[in-house]
Amino acid sequence: MTAPRTKNNSPVLGPNEKAALAWAHTTRFLTTASKLDQLPAHELPEVAFVGRSNAGKSSSINALTQQRQLAFASKTPGRTQHINLFAVGPRDAPQMLLADLPGYGYAAVARDAKLRWQQVMADYLAERRNLTAVVQLVDSRHGLTELDLQLLQFVKPRVDSGEVKLLVVLTKCDKLGRKACAQALRDAQAALGEVAGEHADIGVLLFSVPHRTGLGDLACTVRGWVVPAAAMAPMDPVVEVPTEPDAAT
Repeated sequence: MTAPRTKNNSPVLGPNEKAALAWAHTTRFLTTASKLDQLPAHELPEVAFVGRSNAGKSSSINALTQQRQLAFASKTPGRTQHINLFAVGPRDAPQMLLADLPGYGYAAVARDAKLRWQQVMADYLAERRNLTAVVQLVDSRHGLTELDLQLLQFVKPRVDSGEVKLLVVLTKCDKLGRKACAQALRDAQAALGEVAGEHADIGVLLFSVPHRTGLGDLACTVRGWVVPAAAMAPMDPVVEVPTEPDAAT
């Protein structure tokens, strides 16, 4: 059954989704770091967004936060080599930090840079005390590649124990037909089933920036990870979510 959509072909959002998107819209830049020891010490939960270069990570973050240029999408994929932190929630009392990790797997990046950033991301995913959840962006047309599965190994012990939650977001699903989308979802679920332990909290959803598919679900999931249900007071809805083409990272 096809989900209901508005006249401009956007999904019809419920009150919880609208509230979650309004909350995500509060996101603002905090700091950037090229090494783990440059990240600030704090007590807030962190949700990390990771993905291969060209998976649409930056455009997905921008769609989630309804800000066109919050996350930088480089014209040369793989060149963004910093961890960027963004605060989310009320300005005087942020509720979480969103960590935008560099895209991985782009062939044109020098081997030394690849190895250095692989180690930085591995250390962050394996050791960062504040890490609460990981959102992994995967191009739905290609599914979980060997590189995606390798990255999952860095966080697997913490996911298996239930310490860190995982959501795999299958991006660019607007480029697939309905049957191909369903197959991409089944393939991702099967692949994740092979790496998940009994205590793991793992989800998968289809996502499209231009069609806004999965946007409300993504916002609700992220907000639910860090904001207790009792504290989820309604917020002023965001009138319009800007649409932009899928970017490089």
